[in-house]
Amino acid sequence: MARALKCETCNRIVENVGETAVKVRCSWCVLSVVGIPKEKSVTPPSGRPAGWHFMAEFVDKDGKVFHKGKEQPKLFGTLKPTKVKTPKKKAKRRSKEEILIAREVEKKAALKKAVEKQKDFLNHKFGG
Repeated sequence: MARALKCETCNRIVENVGETAVKVRCSWCVLSVVGIPKEKSVTPPSGRPAGWHFMAEFVDKDGKVFHKGKEQPKLFGTLKPTKVKTPKKKAKRRSKEEILIAREVEKKAALKKAVEKQKDFLNHKFGG
């Protein structure tokens, strides 16, 4: 059976309290003590590639030089910007239906080619 107790600060009734509870504080009072949680701030993109700070040496477009993520102001503008290789996208896995359709298209093309070859043979046109 669910038990209910009054909040120790504002006297609101709090339901579904455990059997061994002696005092209770309502969610409103907890929020007033802790404060309303703030949303996480989204950091704007830096324009650098992912993982640039793990590279042994990275040179930004503006000429800033970084060694393992730490800027080296003495080397500013001495090196060419780092060329970043974009990773190849993985091929999307085809469904059984897509595989069957592709196989059918290939078979039709092969059949058409064989028919053309036979027509050429009958018309005395040899590959030459």
